[in-house]
Parts: sequence; structure tokens; C-alpha cells
Amino acid sequence: MSAVGQPVRQPVRRPVRQSDPVSAAPDRGPEMGPEMGPDRALGSASGSALDRARPRGAAAAAKGRRLVELDVLRFVAAFAVMSFHFMAASKSLWDEYPTKLFEPVARLTTLGILGVELFFLISGFVILMSVWGHTVGEFAVSRVSRLYPAYWFAVLMIFIMYRFSGVAGFDPKLSDGEYLLNLTMFQGAFGVGHAGGVFWSLWVELRFYVLMALFSLVGITMRRCLVFLVAWCGLALLAELTQNETLVFVFMPRQAPYFIAGMAFFLIHRFGARSGAFVPWLLVAAGYGMSLYAAMERVGERVRLVGIKHYPAPPEAVVVAITLVYVLMAAVALGWLRWQRCRRLVPLGALTYPLYLLHQTISAVVIPAYRDVLNPWLLAVLTMAVSIGLAYVVYRVVDKPGQRWLRARLGALLGRSGGSRTRGGGGPSRTTTAIPAKSPEASVP
Repeated sequence: MSAVGQPVRQPVRRPVRQSDPVSAAPDRGPEMGPEMGPDRALGSASGSALDRARPRGAAAAAKGRRLVELDVLRFVAAFAVMSFHFMAASKSLWDEYPTKLFEPVARLTTLGILGVELFFLISGFVILMSVWGHTVGEFAVSRVSRLYPAYWFAVLMIFIMYRFSGVAGFDPKLSDGEYLLNLTMFQGAFGVGHAGGVFWSLWVELRFYVLMALFSLVGITMRRCLVFLVAWCGLALLAELTQNETLVFVFMPRQAPYFIAGMAFFLIHRFGARSGAFVPWLLVAAGYGMSLYAAMERVGERVRLVGIKHYPAPPEAVVVAITLVYVLMAAVALGWLRWQRCRRLVPLGALTYPLYLLHQTISAVVIPAYRDVLNPWLLAVLTMAVSIGLAYVVYRVVDKPGQRWLRARLGALLGRSGGSRTRGGGGPSRTTTAIPAKSPEASVP
């Protein structure tokens, strides 16, 4: 009662409504934004202590901040692959073994082949972040709009170059119909060659996306993530041991360890190093062990093909490279790389995808044209500079506007169809039609 005998009106306490995970995320790329709130992520019917975990440590500190360190690592991965192609693998362009021309750095450039493995690790981290708390339709729109604009441009440029110029290096020798099939990105399902030599990894990524979309149908929680990852790990081992074609196709034993470990690193990042006991770290350890085997087999195949003299990448060097890659991802998960969250580094991540798609095609034009008149070191640096410069132009002129246009069209289509009612997080489902301006970007190779 007030001093004058009138009851005091208490202010109405309205429940705090969490921002809608679909409409709240601005154009920020890989980050821990509003969609990563703990209540959206959890909600298992079991109500276990594991599913009631709350973000802590690195995850709490990172909430709402862009993970610029992932942009940097994506560029490092793309640069490693580019160095491998220009200075270790492209004998047909140089008319000489590149490792002989660039002998002082040959032990590093030969390991650049493992840049794709770093991409897969980052992809496991970011795709789990992207699908969690979103409907299957929203996830599909974000992935399609992210992958296809720059990819369509790359396929078109490759087609024009090999149809209407005298360039011969890396010619895929495809028919017009096979180029059209390449535009779908599903050419691998029909046994058709890839227009670009690096496109094989996109087919791996697409199969990973399908697995994640199916997983999201049951609702993603911490507990379900751990069960999913343990099951995938076991099935990948079974596929490797039996070499059953169907199991290998679905569970990808040579790439699965990186996706599994990347997803486990995300759980550690989001919920803290101690949440969920030690299971995520066990999954990281399992992924690391399987990755060592897969990487040594992949590099070993190339060594056996040309000989250790022309491809100086011994097994111990592979072990060091994979260990370094895992240490870097652990540093991201634990927040140890927060010091490099400089916004000026963001463009490095933006141009990574066009750079990956186009660098090998650019080298097929530049290197043969100037290899007889320029010093090999100068020519390699020039080709890298041209590749990075053109990749940035493609990002600004084609990729970024194309993503925006395609996302708007697909988002409108999803809205008219009512969307998918199954959200990535546990708990009640609801229909949402708004698509984020830009979902967390996958580290597509």
C-alpha cells in the first residue's frame, strides 16, 4: 500500500523473448550470434544434466562475436592448397617437377595438399553451428546460396576457356552435357568428371550437408550430437575396414574424421571445455587418430606415384602437419586465438571460396605463358597475386551479390511453401520463413 492508501501498481514483467534465430543474425559470417543461445540449443526431453549444460568459458566469451580466426584459417588452408598446386604438383604446367624448381620449400609445399583437410575440420565446426536452431529448409537455403553463385561462375569460365581458347592445362575434356551436369554440383553421383580439379571436395561437402540435414530432423541437442558423432565414427571405421561401396559413399571414412573432430571442437567451444565430461575430447582424439591414417594414405599415394625424390613428404612430416592443424582448431575451440579478431582480416575469409575454385584454372593460363621468360619464383608469386586479386573481384562482383539474390529468391520460395517445421534444436517446433542475411559461412574448400 502507498502512503495515501492506494495500492502500488507493480510494473508488468514481460517475459524476455529470445531473438528469433533466423531473423536476428546480420551479415556476420562464422560467429556465435543470438541463434547460439543455450535454451535454443538444448531442450532434450530427457532433461539430463548433459542437455542442461550452459555455455561457459570460451563459448560464453565468444557469444555475439565473429570468429575472425576461422576466416584466417580458411585463407591459410586455401593458400596452402594454392602453394601445393603451383609449387609441388603441376609438372604439366612447368614442364619440370615443381619440387625441383622450388626445392628450398618443397617439404612445405608438398604438405599443402592437406589444406583441404583443414577445410573439412573447419566445415565440421561451422556447419554444426549453422544448422543448430534452424529448420532444414533454412539450412538448405543458406548452403545453396553460399555454394552456388561463385561455383556457377567458375564452371562457366572453365567452359569458355577450354571451348574458345588454346589453353590445354587441366582440360577436363567434358562434353557440353557434362558441363551442364557440373552446374548441379552432383556430377560425382553420375560418374561424370569434375570441370575443375578441386571440385571433388565440394561433392564431399554436399554429402556431409545431407547427413547434417537428416540429423537435424530429429532435433539437435548436446546429447544427440554426441550419439550421432560416436555412431558416425564407428560406421566410418566399418566402411574403411570393409571397403563396402555403399558404406564408403555414405560415411566417407577418409573425410569423416575431420568433420567429426570439427563438430566436437564446436561443442567444446560452445559449451566449454568441461561440459559433457570428456566425450567431445575423446571424439577429437578418435578423429585425430583416424585423420593421421587417412592423411598418410592420401599423401602416400602421391609419393608412390612420383617417388619421394620428386615429392618429399615423408610420413613423419604428415604427422606434424595434421597435429598442427588439430592444435590450431583446439586453439579456436578454447578461445586462445581471440587476440586476432581484427575486422580487417574478414576479407581473407570472404575471398577464400572463389580463390579455391579458380586458382588452378588461372595457373593453367599464366604459368605456361610466362615460364620461359620469367624466373620461376617470380612467376609463382605473380600467379598467386593474380589469383588472389581475381578471387576478390569475383567475390565482390559475383559471389556476394549472387548470394544475396539467391537467398532472397529461395527464402521467398520457402516462405510460400510454409517452410520446414523441424528445427535444429530440441523443443517445440514452429514455422519460420525469414532467412538470415547471411548464415554462418561454411568453410567449403
